[in-house]
This record gives sequence, structure tokens and C-alpha cells, in this order.
Amino acid sequence: LLESEARELNIGFISRMIRGRPWLRLKVAMSLDGKTALANGTSQWITGPDARRHAHGWRARSCALLTGIGTVKDDDPRLTVRDIDTPRQPLKVVVDSRLEISPGAAILQSGHCLIACAVENAAKAARLAALGAEVVVLPNAQGKVDLAALMQELGRRGINEVMAEAGLKLNGSLLREGLVDELLIYQAPLLLGDAARGMADFAHLTELSAAKRLQIVECRAVSADFFIRARFA
Repeated sequence: LLESEARELNIGFISRMIRGRPWLRLKVAMSLDGKTALANGTSQWITGPDARRHAHGWRARSCALLTGIGTVKDDDPRLTVRDIDTPRQPLKVVVDSRLEISPGAAILQSGHCLIACAVENAAKAARLAALGAEVVVLPNAQGKVDLAALMQELGRRGINEVMAEAGLKLNGSLLREGLVDELLIYQAPLLLGDAARGMADFAHLTELSAAKRLQIVECRAVSADFFIRARFA
């Protein structure tokens, strides 16, 4: 009875029970020509306030928000739910292979932060713990954070739904490793040009048959911007 509707309501829990990892949404704000930031890294604000408020609704639904050290350095985000009422704040997760995060980073100021790295640094981990952050060491063979292992670790902690808000490098890695379940795309009616940064850095394609195929689940206007929700076919 109402199987598909029930699945949508509990999609993160079902993902965790069946796959051992959360349902991962990748949120991107981009221009009409698919750019997420200027060449110098400037990205605030591509979309308007109504689109940002809509995205905060997805933040509030999430159990955890995932970003990379590049975004922390470039934008110094708080990564909190602000534009709508919420009874709780999601766990903040930072992928930081070399444990470069500054103790003064805004994302650390409210505590409840998990930092995934690939190196042991007990002294730095202790300083971060004093700020309410927890460090987990999950290296892969290349000396980066093992993202699949990180998703399994979040699943082990009872995290059902994760929303990634990151830059093109981490976005590309998540897509390459097949960890992204759903895209949340906010598209603004502006053009940034070829020199601007794209949404994800992944393999150069030589054939259209190798393209990642998506199914549009939802598409609508949010004031002057467009919202597209898509899943991999």
C-alpha cells in the first residue's frame, strides 16, 4: 500500500538499512551555462534569496551537511540552517585530507562537527576536540579521504540523509565514486562564461554514450531562479 510514497518518506532510512550508507544529495547553485563560481572563487550569490531559503529547507531535512576544505577556505561557511525554523541543526562534516582546517573557521564555532582526514595528527585533533569537533582518520590508497568509507561511517552513526554543498573537486570525487543519489540544482538566469568554475571535476568524456544519465524528478521556478531535482537513471 502506497509503497513508492512510503519509500520517499523514508528514503534515507531505507538506504542505510539496505546499503549501510545514507542517501546523498548533491546541492549546486549554478548559472544558466552551468558555472558555480567565478575563476577567482567568488560564488556569493549566484541565486536569489528565495532559492537560498528553499535550499535551507533541504538542509533542515538532512541529518548531516557535507563540504570540503576548499569550500571552508574559500567561503568560510557556517553551514547551518538559518532561513527557516528548525528544531535541530544537522551534523557538519568536512572532508579535509591533510587536516588543514583553521581552529577559527566559522564551521567550527557552533560545535557538532565531524572532520574526516587521511593523516594522524593527535595535537591538532585535540585542539579541534576542544572546540567540540571530532576527527576521524579514513585514508585511501592515494592518501585522500576514503569517501565510501566516510559514507559507511556516517551510516554507522545513524545518519540517514546527507546533503553535500562543496566545490568542483569534492563534487567530482563523489560523482566518480558513484556516491551521489540525487542532485539538487538551483539555476539562475545569468551567464558566467567559460573561465568560470564548473559544478564538478570528473573524467573527460569522448563519447556521449559515457555521459551520466539523469531522470528529472522535479522542476519548477523559485522566484527568478529554477530548481531541478534529478536522480541517476
